[in-house]
Amino acid sequence: MPVSEPFFTPDDGSARRVWAVGPLMQAIADALSVRFNPVAVRGEISGFSRAASGHCYFSLKDESGQLRCAMFRRAADQLQFVPRDGLLVQAQGRLDVYGPRGDLQLIVEALKPAGQGALFEQFIRLKAKLEAEGLFDPRRKRELPSQPRSIAVVTSLGAAALRDVVTALRRRVPHIPVLVHPASVQGAQAPQEICRALEQAYERFRNSCEGDVLLLVRGGGSLEDLWAFNDESVVRTVVRAPMPLVCGVGHETDFTLADFAADLRAPTPTAAAELCAPARQQRLDELEQLETDLRDVVWRGLDLRVQRLDRLAQRLGRPSGRLHDSSQRLSALQHRLTSAVQLRQQRHALHLERLSFTLPQAVARALSAHVQRLDRCGAALGLLDPMLVLERGYAFLSDRDGRAITQAAQVRPGQSVTATLADGSVDLTVDR
Repeated sequence: MPVSEPFFTPDDGSARRVWAVGPLMQAIADALSVRFNPVAVRGEISGFSRAASGHCYFSLKDESGQLRCAMFRRAADQLQFVPRDGLLVQAQGRLDVYGPRGDLQLIVEALKPAGQGALFEQFIRLKAKLEAEGLFDPRRKRELPSQPRSIAVVTSLGAAALRDVVTALRRRVPHIPVLVHPASVQGAQAPQEICRALEQAYERFRNSCEGDVLLLVRGGGSLEDLWAFNDESVVRTVVRAPMPLVCGVGHETDFTLADFAADLRAPTPTAAAELCAPARQQRLDELEQLETDLRDVVWRGLDLRVQRLDRLAQRLGRPSGRLHDSSQRLSALQHRLTSAVQLRQQRHALHLERLSFTLPQAVARALSAHVQRLDRCGAALGLLDPMLVLERGYAFLSDRDGRAITQAAQVRPGQSVTATLADGSVDLTVDR
């Protein structure tokens, strides 16, 4: 049947027209064009991508429907903003049916922002909330271990991201074990499974220190596809990681809240693997360089010590010469010692001679000075003799016990007292 024929008469002879597929698609496209075109559509971008040719492909969606869109390079080059998933836009263009697949699509001729979109606004609100709690604080980020002992990976077992990670790790660090904790990375059950897989990795690290760096990875997709990594429970579980955690979700332009909570964000799953696992050849090159540096240091040290040994040997010379020098030095010291002893003896002899001459004179002077001092002390003591006072007519009174009486109140009538005079004593009795 020629394609140019729009329909044909059936073999059963009925009058019903039977369309060929191509003409029917064209007829529908014409009907849409007459009924709707040009048309303006408002919706949220989903699954946006730009091909190498410059053409853009995406979908516009709302709560009740979804429409495929194509924007050719000429119109895309005139955009005044960067389209992204979750952005609410208004598109102007014409409806068409893509015959080879039978898909209804909107050929977009102009596109402008109309808001952020409900899903993206939810992303912004949750990001602001968690950021206010300090979950994205750069100060809590940790450095990755330079040489991990084992690497834990949380992703789907059927995901291309797992193959990319395993391929990169096998190429760079084939000696490091990889521990995979499977979880769904898309769908309603994904947040719960991701949290459970993360907790399993944490528990294994606490118990046996296995998986001292953790990779949370997933391939690219639309905002809806990656939404599990914007779930609040997933973000809070990421923050609780006891080991450094690298998040490699989506492509380079994709950002999730798990990226902000992780210790390090990688643009792709492969990049995440490369960040935590330095290339094996790089490590071997470093070891080779260290070996070269160490060999150079050792040889330089040996050269320095050989040179020092040569200088010491030159200074030491022959043992007989060293012994002769020491003998001469000893003789010189002995001569100096003898001269010093003799000079000291001469000095002491002269000092003793001077002392023997001056000692008698010093003794005579000292004796004369002591005699004179003794005479002065005797004269002073004689002046204090109480007998001299008694010779002038005074008497000294004392009681029977020999105690001096210096006041009248010390005696009573009839008491016996003794009066001492210059030439003797007299016993007296007190009358009154």
